[in-house]
Amino acid sequence: MTALDLSSPVAFVGTGTMGQGIAQVALVAGHRVRLYDAVQGRAREAAEAIGARLDRLVAKDRLTAAERDAARARLLPAADLTDLADCSLVVEAVLERLDVKQELFRELEQVVDEDCLLATNTSSLSVTAIGGALRSPGRFVGLHFFNPAPLLPLVEVVSGFATDVSSATRAYEMARAWGKTPVACADTPGFIVNRIARPFYAEAFAVYEAQGADPATIDAVLRESGGFRMGAFELTDLIGQDVNEAVTHSVWQSFFQDVRFTPSLAQRRLVESGRLGRKSGHGWYDYGDDAEPAEPHTADAAQQPAYVVAEGDLGPAAEVLALIREAGIPVREEDEDHGTRLVLPSGGQLALADGQTSVEFRDVVYFDLAVDYRRATRIALSASQDTSPQTLSEAVGLFQALGKKVSVIGDVPGMIVARTVARIVDLAHDAVAKGVATEEDVDTAMRLGVNYPLGPFEWSRRLGRNWAYALLDDLHLRDPSGRYAPSLALYRHAYASDKREGSTS
Repeated sequence: MTALDLSSPVAFVGTGTMGQGIAQVALVAGHRVRLYDAVQGRAREAAEAIGARLDRLVAKDRLTAAERDAARARLLPAADLTDLADCSLVVEAVLERLDVKQELFRELEQVVDEDCLLATNTSSLSVTAIGGALRSPGRFVGLHFFNPAPLLPLVEVVSGFATDVSSATRAYEMARAWGKTPVACADTPGFIVNRIARPFYAEAFAVYEAQGADPATIDAVLRESGGFRMGAFELTDLIGQDVNEAVTHSVWQSFFQDVRFTPSLAQRRLVESGRLGRKSGHGWYDYGDDAEPAEPHTADAAQQPAYVVAEGDLGPAAEVLALIREAGIPVREEDEDHGTRLVLPSGGQLALADGQTSVEFRDVVYFDLAVDYRRATRIALSASQDTSPQTLSEAVGLFQALGKKVSVIGDVPGMIVARTVARIVDLAHDAVAKGVATEEDVDTAMRLGVNYPLGPFEWSRRLGRNWAYALLDDLHLRDPSGRYAPSLALYRHAYASDKREGSTS
């Protein structure tokens, strides 16, 4: 089964931002495009808006004048749904209400031919439920584009329970022919991206609610240590707090209020107060004309330690040892069977975040995970009220000697980046085990859909098969609500690794 023939028209119902964006993608790919909107005059306005964007593409030398003129000639507003009768594809991008979408597709089914592919761009509703209103749900599929559709490459091609394989394949090949990167997934709440991305927001909000750190510090650590393009607070301000919370709430409800997807009370209060982010002028941050930019906590300069003692190789943070040597700080190595840590001259210890708390041990400072310790510009440290000031000072001075800014946060188990990555890895393993998508498609979706520095399975391979499971298991012991309980899929992944390693020892 191949992509749709360019000679046959395709239609878009609903001419808001997403409808216009997807229509532009199809138009530039060479299709004849019909636009329909239930509100009189909006389809024509949308056509004019798309034409204006084509003009801008010409001005930027991304489109020739001849290509623009040809595209405009292929774009036609439709006055009635019956004008879509000869289309080979109809994509819906109307109000996110199940009853509205179902009624629309019932009407479309009366108009289009039997071989016309019907698709929804829903981001939060069940593709199966929408298609359930059709007499022939086999030709119905989800095509979840990301905003702005002309720029972002990812398209989630979602198969409902009744979707024919041939229909999903046609949609997949069509998206690829349009210059997009499609990934195939089953109809599950949140599909791939919105399901697996929940911990990125949830863990940042949880650290804030526990008074572990302020939004600016958490965002800085996620960016400068975790390698994420934006922090959770600034990103949700950009998306809109109401929009982001609605997606979280939808996924939580769709999973029968699974505690792993529980929404944030702090975000709920933000929405209730009308602080929706950039669009309202205030969200987690103040965007008023006179507002001062929020600055992350950065520790004052401290003296570097005279030496460190390395017990073990620091595991996923092994690069830190190389950086310490390059900074001219002597490293004394001792063979240790238990754990991986650094011992500072004070006698205190420095260890990679592992899901435990500093207060449980005598004089321990934890440091957070980094996507690349060499390139990271900031490192978070956590300590308890019982941690020796000298030990904390030596830990701060050590990382400053490596050229890093240091943010000291509260005694938060799993810290910021480590707990976020562990939960993302867990949800990814769980999704693949339940047939939502392949490992490759999950990694592609998370890198292209939300600009993660690594896909979850790339993280998993880099950190070691047992890393995420061990961290979450420790977190679960300290918060037995079930939020951090490792999935059976992650348990099997870690246990299988242990068995193989044990059999070759």
